[in-house]
Amino acid sequence: ILDEAQNTTYNQMKMLLTRLGRGSRCVVTGDITQIDLERESASGFVHARKVLRQKSPRIAIRELTKGDVVRSEVVQAIVQAYDEYEERDKQSG
Repeated sequence: ILDEAQNTTYNQMKMLLTRLGRGSRCVVTGDITQIDLERESASGFVHARKVLRQKSPRIAIRELTKGDVVRSEVVQAIVQAYDEYEERDKQSG
């Protein structure tokens, strides 16, 4: 299990995924809205999602939404507030 994968680099993600043994399972989780890398495009998580989408029936990619946040109602409200702010910010330029 690799958690917080949004902050992996391309090389780190490739290293993990190319070393899976026969019969192994790997679960990778991350939140693309919480990338702390200097350049968002450097995220191995973002890149892997693009590269691996629909490449094998044995690879599943599931995208969750703010409705999947189960920490608390306060966290859901915070996520909603940031989503709305970022959408307004994009529209204003």
